[in-house]
Amino acid sequence: MIKVQKLNKGFIFVNPDHIRFIEATPDTVLTFNERESMLVRDTPEEIINKILEYRRMYFHIPEVTKSRDGN
Repeated sequence: MIKVQKLNKGFIFVNPDHIRFIEATPDTVLTFNERESMLVRDTPEEIINKILEYRRMYFHIPEVTKSRDGN
C-alpha cells in the first residue's frame, strides 16, 4: 500500500495494483480498475516514485543509481 494525501489534507493508503491511471488536470486524479476516481494532493511524479519504492521494497529490488559518466 502507498500513502497519499487527500484534498482535505487527510491521508489514505491505496493499493498501487488497483490504480489504472494517474492524471494531472491540474489536480492529480487517481482512477482505479473499478473506474472509481479520487483527487489527491500528491503530484503524479510523487505517486509514481511511491509506487516504485513500494515495488522495490516488496520485490527486494535494489535501487538503480547512475554512474558519474551518466550511464
